[in-house]
Amino acid sequence: MMFRDDADPYVPGHGDLGFDVLRYDLELGYRVDGNTLDGTATLTCRAPEATERIHLDLHKLNVQKVLVDGVRAKHRHGRNRLSIECDIEAGAQFVVRVQYGGRPGPLSKRTLGEAGWEELEDGVIVAAQPHGAPTWFPCNDRPSDKASYRIRLTVGSTYTVVSNGRLVSTTPRASTTTWEYVQDEPMASYLATVQIGRYQLFDFESVVPLRAAVPAALTDRYDAAFGRQPQMLETFSQLFGEYPFDSYTVVVTEDDLEIPLESQSLSTFGANFLTTAWDAERLIAHELSHQWFGNSLTLGAWKDIWLHEGFACYAEWLWSEASCRGSAQERAEEHWSLLAGSDQELVLADPGPDKMFDDRVYKRGALLLHSLRLTLGDHVFFDLLRSWVSEHAHSTVSTEMFREHVRRAPGDAVDVLLDAWLTEPELPPLPPAS
Repeated sequence: MMFRDDADPYVPGHGDLGFDVLRYDLELGYRVDGNTLDGTATLTCRAPEATERIHLDLHKLNVQKVLVDGVRAKHRHGRNRLSIECDIEAGAQFVVRVQYGGRPGPLSKRTLGEAGWEELEDGVIVAAQPHGAPTWFPCNDRPSDKASYRIRLTVGSTYTVVSNGRLVSTTPRASTTTWEYVQDEPMASYLATVQIGRYQLFDFESVVPLRAAVPAALTDRYDAAFGRQPQMLETFSQLFGEYPFDSYTVVVTEDDLEIPLESQSLSTFGANFLTTAWDAERLIAHELSHQWFGNSLTLGAWKDIWLHEGFACYAEWLWSEASCRGSAQERAEEHWSLLAGSDQELVLADPGPDKMFDDRVYKRGALLLHSLRLTLGDHVFFDLLRSWVSEHAHSTVSTEMFREHVRRAPGDAVDVLLDAWLTEPELPPLPPAS
């Protein structure tokens, strides 16, 4: 059985290739005052091959009990890995239940920085990309293992909980409220989140249900900054295909945040993004587009991160074009010129873990897509984009799969173009605009 560093060299020590999780049921209780989390995680799993041991990722929190198919299992928890003894036949489904608790906090890695559970001034934010999911629940933390989720979190009744998927119930008690969310569509562990704060919830009309969670003190600034989201949703639905989830939620924290945070079916922004400036508006579009590119279509290996960030960056330029803020051609020429003056050592299809979130990955990925558009023409390009989204909805994708998809286009120029942008460090020229 393969596990530990074999799962993904970009995020070593995470993920076990020997089994898949089909569903997570998380029963959580959290005390904001004291930052104390108690949880029971029930994982419905399947093993392709017979195994006597599985590994889950869990950072810092204490494990009290582990059951496999209802029977107490021997386990060892160290170095952020929970090793569980079991006796599973090839192809069998089995259920793992982990009771755990403690004081959660972010997980730091030298090349990737901090990610995961983080206390705010008065609440919690969970930003797990790419390695922070184990800071709040035991998981098979690899992006190629997507599962459905049910998340129930009990917190003091003065707080609101926002999580992935549909809010199916709120159950108030004497001083606490339990919030239950269900995400039916498969989701990678790093995209799972809970946001806890003193939020007011607002619903807006759009092509899909659109919700905002905003502190009372910031509600009067929300519309000016986020009021164009319904138009963004409509534009992207036309360009990329039908929105892939039941709803979309935006959380605005009272704290400032350096960057917005992507999660499946929701995005989180700091109060500093409540502005009409283009740099804020483009990021609102960027995070929304991740629902298609990153959340529905999710990379299987982190080296293919351009399939998320290059597409989301190009979505910024497409929204700029649709909203008369500058054409995609103008944006492409601007950023090509900036990249031409930068170092030319990055390989887009395998940038390395230390450059996984380098801005050049975002911009070169977007420029690749614009080059395809110029080469193929709008009709063929957007048809290919929509079929890419529809054929791989809610699944795992790779650069090679994208290559194969684009090869459906007529002519021989596409392979040469993809090779130049994906495998060569030198910045290719932009094709001539028609």
